[in-house]
Amino acid sequence: MAVFKLLVGLGNPGSEYENTRHNAGAQWIEALARQSQCSLRSEKKFFGEFAKAYIGGEECYLLIPTTYMNLSGKSVQAVCQFYKILPEQVLVIHDELDIPPGTVKLKKGGGHGGHNGLKDIISKLGNNRDFGRLRIGIGHPGHASQVASYVLKKAPAEEYDQIEKTIDESLCYCDDIVRGELSNAMNHLHSFKA
Repeated sequence: MAVFKLLVGLGNPGSEYENTRHNAGAQWIEALARQSQCSLRSEKKFFGEFAKAYIGGEECYLLIPTTYMNLSGKSVQAVCQFYKILPEQVLVIHDELDIPPGTVKLKKGGGHGGHNGLKDIISKLGNNRDFGRLRIGIGHPGHASQVASYVLKKAPAEEYDQIEKTIDESLCYCDDIVRGELSNAMNHLHSFKA
């Protein structure tokens, strides 16, 4: 199993999007940076907040694109080209409508499921879908027409708390995940419920 060299947390830049459901991925990377005691810094050439970290004995890079969600691929592509990182060495952490708050799923490859950030990353990686995904459940508003406003809103306190617990829980398995030892992490995380 490939080691993940680049961990990307998706979200939108700017204080008005802070702590919104769509920024769960960015929140995860911020928490990981704190846990790894490294500082995310704005990096113009990568169109994002960027840091180098050592996780599970592996050197890897942390990235939060600051391009707005639906242009996330521009940032991912820039880092991959610069460091010669293959798509299968990328892990994207993102919010997921199809699973309830308080749950998290880990997988390799797959489609974009209508997620604009994933859609752009797939296209900028030459339509390669082989990157890993850590999907943080945010639940679904019930109707497709409500999705856009739902993901850009802050979750109510109880739900937000569940999302935070999910982030904390999945960070406990970060070493395994980065080293590509996914089965242990999956066994634990897929049965976890905040």
